[in-house]
Amino acid sequence: MASGGPPGGSARPRRSLGRRLAVVVLVLVVLGLPPWWTLFAAGADWPFPVLLVGTVVLAAWLVSFPFLMVAGHGPRRADRAARVADTGLGVIWVLFTWSVLGGLVDLVLIGFGAGGAGRARIVAVAVAAVSAGLLAWGHYEAMRVPRVKRLEVRLPRLGQGLDGTRVVVLADTHYGPIDRADWSARVAEAVNALDADVVVHAGDIADGTPVQRREQSAPLGTVRSRLAKVYVTGNHEYGGEAQGWLDRMADLGWEPLHNRHVVVERGGDALVLAGVDDVTAESSGLAGHRANLLDALAGTDPDRPVLLVAHQPKFVPQAAAAGIDLQISGHTHGGQIWPFNFLVRLDQPVVHGLSRHGERTQLYTSRGTGFWGPPFRVFAPSEITLLTLRAGGSSPAA
Repeated sequence: MASGGPPGGSARPRRSLGRRLAVVVLVLVVLGLPPWWTLFAAGADWPFPVLLVGTVVLAAWLVSFPFLMVAGHGPRRADRAARVADTGLGVIWVLFTWSVLGGLVDLVLIGFGAGGAGRARIVAVAVAAVSAGLLAWGHYEAMRVPRVKRLEVRLPRLGQGLDGTRVVVLADTHYGPIDRADWSARVAEAVNALDADVVVHAGDIADGTPVQRREQSAPLGTVRSRLAKVYVTGNHEYGGEAQGWLDRMADLGWEPLHNRHVVVERGGDALVLAGVDDVTAESSGLAGHRANLLDALAGTDPDRPVLLVAHQPKFVPQAAAAGIDLQISGHTHGGQIWPFNFLVRLDQPVVHGLSRHGERTQLYTSRGTGFWGPPFRVFAPSEITLLTLRAGGSSPAA
């Protein structure tokens, strides 16, 4: 009789799935417990119906969230489920953050001898009010057209003919379950008003396939520039047909920098615009997709300055080792919902802004133009970035 595989082989995937499920449940309980305790159970002595309703609502979120996430972001890609799951995730994160802070305030008040249900109720109401206010403001911040952030960047190797080159940066538009076709059109209008020489999209165009997000991405075809419009893949493209997005952007008139470069010239001087696939590309299994800086720079004149587009800031060590003049990245969203920026910092060298790495290389990290998942931005405003390149000198880290 033929062997069915090594003993216990079929049990390993089940054990692995069980461990992942246990981790998910643990994370959800950790996120849900502080809001439940601070808002309803920490000595506030609410009437029983209030306690019951609050407990049922939080428990319903805990039970339904994994199913909604799988339905919304799994193979089915059900946008309605994704909208509910993403919004719930943002709400619970804000409630978790401010419930923890409220709990700390409660402990301080207890230390000062302020006791009783009155104190606990005041803390609960304050946490609920602050959370509601931040969620309302954060939703407005996420859905509005980003403000323009303007910055001069000095590149010592940049020729005088290219002094004053205007580079407009988009990143992390994340067209997704919420239909933002009108928002996309207004972003394109804002970019065109900046009279760009070069427009860069630093990846994470969308959550979904080019067919799903066709209407939302269509306004990118109206973006104008004098010299070039360039694009690189982000990690989210590798969950939604990365090659399809490269083709879609080419159809919209953008130059996909799929481990390659283009050269722009003005006034007798040249600038290399190079781009690499996202650092997650190789693990995606797609043939020909991986971050390959050698290929991106192949055939370039080593004396010419290089602007490299790489989705994640963590690529900057390779850029610095290659003597890149300026790397442009996104990915971090500036944390998107405070205090998530501190967790982002554990994975990335920079959360946002201009920074220096080594003797020559500078990195500009955009907070992103859109948002991922939860339709909120709290203390992490979105941006359309206008970088004006200046010849000579050096840029202070910002």
